[in-house]
Amino acid sequence: MSEWTWEYEGYVPGGERLRESLCTLGNGRFATRGAVPESRAGLLHYPGTYAAGVYNRLESTVAGRQVVNEDMVNLPDWLPLRLRPRFADGATGPWCSPDTRQLIDHRHTLDLRRAVLTRRFRYQAHGAGVLEVEQVRLVHMVDPHLAALRTVVTAEDWSGEIEVESALDGDVTNSNVRRYRSLARHHLVRMRTGGSADTAWLSCRTSASDIGIGMAARTVTSEPATASEIRPSHRKAVHRLVVPVGPGRPAVVDKTVALHTSRDRAIADPLGAALDRVAEAGAFPDLLASHTTAWARLWRGADIRVPGEAGRILRLHLFHVLQTLSPNTADLDVGVPARGLHGEAYRGHVFWDELFVLPYLNLHFPEVSRALLDYRHRRLPRACQAARAAGRSGAMYPWQSGSDGREEAQQLHLNPRSGRWLPDHSHLQHHVGSAIAYNVWQYCEATGDTEYLHTKGAEMLLQIARFWADGAEYEPGSGRYRIRGVVGPDEYHDRYPDADRPGLDDNTYTNVTAAWVLSRALDVVRRVPAWRREELFERIGLDTGELPKWEEVSRRLRVPFHQGVISQFDGYGDLAELDWDAYRARYPSIRRLDRILEAEGDSVNRYQASKQADVLMLGHLFSSAELHGLFDRLGYDVDDETWHRTVDHYLRRTSHGSTLSGLVHGLVLARARRADAWRYVREALEADIADIQGGTTGEGIHLGAMAGTLDLVQRGLTGLETREDALHLDPVPLPALSEYSFSLRYRGHWGIGIRRREGEIEIEVPESAESPIRVVLAGRTVTVAPGETRTLMEDAGGSHS
Repeated sequence: MSEWTWEYEGYVPGGERLRESLCTLGNGRFATRGAVPESRAGLLHYPGTYAAGVYNRLESTVAGRQVVNEDMVNLPDWLPLRLRPRFADGATGPWCSPDTRQLIDHRHTLDLRRAVLTRRFRYQAHGAGVLEVEQVRLVHMVDPHLAALRTVVTAEDWSGEIEVESALDGDVTNSNVRRYRSLARHHLVRMRTGGSADTAWLSCRTSASDIGIGMAARTVTSEPATASEIRPSHRKAVHRLVVPVGPGRPAVVDKTVALHTSRDRAIADPLGAALDRVAEAGAFPDLLASHTTAWARLWRGADIRVPGEAGRILRLHLFHVLQTLSPNTADLDVGVPARGLHGEAYRGHVFWDELFVLPYLNLHFPEVSRALLDYRHRRLPRACQAARAAGRSGAMYPWQSGSDGREEAQQLHLNPRSGRWLPDHSHLQHHVGSAIAYNVWQYCEATGDTEYLHTKGAEMLLQIARFWADGAEYEPGSGRYRIRGVVGPDEYHDRYPDADRPGLDDNTYTNVTAAWVLSRALDVVRRVPAWRREELFERIGLDTGELPKWEEVSRRLRVPFHQGVISQFDGYGDLAELDWDAYRARYPSIRRLDRILEAEGDSVNRYQASKQADVLMLGHLFSSAELHGLFDRLGYDVDDETWHRTVDHYLRRTSHGSTLSGLVHGLVLARARRADAWRYVREALEADIADIQGGTTGEGIHLGAMAGTLDLVQRGLTGLETREDALHLDPVPLPALSEYSFSLRYRGHWGIGIRRREGEIEIEVPESAESPIRVVLAGRTVTVAPGETRTLMEDAGGSHS
């Protein structure tokens, strides 16, 4: 395989769902899994198409309770296309399928450069000769409502006819995730189908959100078809064609599909828009050419170049990020779906994963970052309403968000190991608000977008700060403020052992990031012009009398310690130690230790055991200097020795039950100059391609982890920070990733090149009318003018230019 292609040789039924996720094609508006076109959803295959922001709500009975879940909807399947030989007497052979003994060879090739999926196979047709088939698929990046499939059939040693069945299938459900299958999953209603000439169509609506969906498919052949008929049924529109084929006379079948929903702008109705668009769409070669050109532009602005296998994987990760969040996304009201548009895990919801995604996008596609922040701003009133309902002021953003910003976290979750439905308290992860504030700040620092910072960004920052200040309880005995009843990023611990109420007190990550939010909010208040400050306070109903408490809380939030180590939360050091070796010996994987212990009648709440980084997340978000500054502001002396002890403590007590865990640990260890950093970075790189979570990638890729590996190179290894109107660099040595290069957008400059080789960093600023940029490396500042290239040398005693 080349650095631009991923190949899947042979047909491995047990690996199809993983391959389908990794071969998903999308354009930031909708995406389709890489299922073979003749497949239907079942144990082996799962064709799925998802449009960003299209959700629906259904009620289910779970463990005797009525629960409501909102899901990203699996839309009608546009892929179906199957073939079979047709004989002179009118008889037909069986439909070609890889799930038969007639398959001779089979290969999928995912071409990242052009964003096309090519499938080649040879098939021993019953009663005829060998058919050689090539299928090329794309989801168009220029016109984000189009997709196309070209099928070329060659008869190797016989002549005859091929019957082709091209369809739009509305008989679909949300069935991608096994543990959700006992829940209601029929989202599409009011199905209509029809067609005329070479175009079949289908329209329907979602049952509760009432989103209209229109789909039209134009199927044409290179040679005139000897028969062509469209057969609409209740939930499916089928177009059957018969085409001649023979040696040296291949049959080419082109299927072009248009998809519209009622959420689209500037249309009268989804079906009419789909029919118009497919009628006007160009031929397949023209679509492929414009699609390839669009992807070439994306790669020029976003590609990260790293030698070797790590570089191949990083490019795959970038490919899937761009398919989920492309420039086409900038026009939509959508957030960051944690599993991309690649499957139904987490129900397509928006979590805190944008914390790992936006820092990369800020420096390449800031217009997309801004749109994703706008998604949060539009839901600010809902977050304020949620805070009021909880007796708090400010904004309480939901742990899981979907269509309208209400809390979508499930009330119950299934432990597949025990088969029991258990209470879910993940909605107590209020630190999602700090993640949103962090993204606002990072976006504005990277882009210099003061207009956003002084308006929408300020409104979100101040309301999130208000929530933390109001929720912090003063404890006279310690002179500290405490935040009680929360759940941290770890997720394993959601209550104290034997407690009758969920929630933990003084989660360190929550408290430190809350202090950071309060500090940044005060900075914004000081920065904005007086007239805007007055307008802002009036708009959100903020009294200047609240600000002194913000200042006080930001300096006096409590951080617990035990045995010279930063505690994950108050009382963490009192929990029992787990016999890790015993559990590793008994189970092939203990990543989901919580499920193992619950199935044994025990609880992970009793132990010093973490699912993923919690305290150590602070070392991911903040540079060493910034982290020391935060603890100093809070009145705690956390020196390098204390931090290294803390890192060691949690390394030994983390099961890495999340794909984000290896990513965070890898960067934290790299910053600590630790030799074992590469082990965790490599795990983060391989998390999805190796499906290290045991089947979860087939339910959708892990977008945060993929984007996080890109950010690990772009910001983590370079030590890149955008602050104080300069690019600050502090390279981290990681021998396995010692050479890399990428370009970025910064403060009006397009295509700033950063290249690292052993011992030096090269900065290239392209010609433009913009001002020179300042670069700070190890305390030394250099200015790089447009059209200039500077090389900064690294050495043991610092850096010089």
